[in-house]
Amino acid sequence: MKATVLLFNFQDKERVMKIRRALLPLKFCIRQVPKSEYLQPAGFLAGDKSVNPVKEVYDGPELSDEMLLMAGMGSQEIDALIMALRRQGVGKINYKAVLTETNRHWRIIDLFEEIKKEHEAMTK
Repeated sequence: MKATVLLFNFQDKERVMKIRRALLPLKFCIRQVPKSEYLQPAGFLAGDKSVNPVKEVYDGPELSDEMLLMAGMGSQEIDALIMALRRQGVGKINYKAVLTETNRHWRIIDLFEEIKKEHEAMTK
């Protein structure tokens, strides 16, 4: 799987452009995922051919915050991504996740809720 960054609920176009400028030299595939695809499994959206799509289309509320999902990356690539975002002045992204064997079949809305719980537990 090619190194991929998925962006969810990034509404600020200038911020998205900063992310793209930061990650362009790293040659990651970058995709802004529309809300309608939030019922899809994370692995499918990241390009994992072993994960099948679902037919349902999400029409619920938007995620309560931005989320960035990293797929197909090792620890050095993740470190490079984080440093590139800092250098470009992207600002804080509270909800970041790495695609794993465990979460690759999770729907995006479920992944977001899990990451949100973990973030709240760590910041208390």
